[in-house]
Amino acid sequence: MYNARMSEPRDAARYHRLQLWLGLAGFALSAAYLLALLASGVSARLALIVSVLTDAWWTQVVAVALLVSAGHALLGFPLRVVRGFWLPRRYGLLHQPFAGWLADRAKAAALGGALGLGGVLVVYALLRLTAWWWLVAAVIFFVVGIALAALFPVLIMPIFYRLTRLADPALEARLLALAGRAGVAAIGVWVVDESRKSRTANAAVVGLGRTRRIILFDTLASAFGQDEVEAVLAHELGHHVHGDVRRGLLVQGALTLVTFWAAGALLRAGVPWWNLEGPADPAGLPWLALVMLLLGALQLPLANAFSRWIERQADDFALGLTRDPGAFIGAMERLGTLNLAERRPHRLKEILLYSHPALDRRIARARGDAA
Repeated sequence: MYNARMSEPRDAARYHRLQLWLGLAGFALSAAYLLALLASGVSARLALIVSVLTDAWWTQVVAVALLVSAGHALLGFPLRVVRGFWLPRRYGLLHQPFAGWLADRAKAAALGGALGLGGVLVVYALLRLTAWWWLVAAVIFFVVGIALAALFPVLIMPIFYRLTRLADPALEARLLALAGRAGVAAIGVWVVDESRKSRTANAAVVGLGRTRRIILFDTLASAFGQDEVEAVLAHELGHHVHGDVRRGLLVQGALTLVTFWAAGALLRAGVPWWNLEGPADPAGLPWLALVMLLLGALQLPLANAFSRWIERQADDFALGLTRDPGAFIGAMERLGTLNLAERRPHRLKEILLYSHPALDRRIARARGDAA
């Protein structure tokens, strides 16, 4: 007889193994595409054609960026469909129709593209103005990160989800009381319609200051016991009590500073390699993208190590706040099943790629075992 529960670890391991290989394939495809543009001289020809059409440096940068991005999007689209749509549906995580999934991806691409294009313009403007462009750019990106953290719940999240006030006043009062015990002021509890898209469950405390609110996935609010919902929320409250948004922004800001500094050195080195007129030559935009791609991969283990550290602290805070390890463990088990978590990945994989401690380690820590 088929045993769904016994199959879950095998399914999770297979699913995450396939996602890893697909992710590596996507990374290699992006790197190969950018390198091909440079080595073949296509990016230089694109920049030359654009320079004939317009003398304004910023329109040249925009045109080259849009053409390079469009080619990358078309080339990588099949892989993104397999990784983001077909595979999650195959393993029961996603039940959103393809049209809805595609619409969400289009909205995300439009939003990310606008932010990315703005970032590229900032970088190229600074490259033309100062050798200290990397320092100024890091400061600007840090400020934008703060603004996005504040605006996310009120401007960005409603683009992808319908948010409604929690209809259960008793549960809302209980959760707000829990937030009060933690010393976190929230303006209310909202529910997002995640069940319309997938079976995954989660909670969050989002926003800064007067925009801070508690967010529950409807899959969490409807399928978990109230003590388990409290345990999940207590973990999120721990992030706010510890100032993890602030700490995360500071760490990310430091990594961005180092990344831009290294990118500046590599941009200068790339000028003779690719016959560029200088670091601000729009023909070198694929080189900048490739450099940022590789530097981002190198910094990922450091960012993940920091993330796992603050996640462990948030787990400990949740256990101390609720004093109910059974509810915490029950919530972790349910989340692991719904989200098809890989319970104990290879240690090296966890160190390099995981932003959270492995599920079995979190449960063992809650039980007081050596994790």
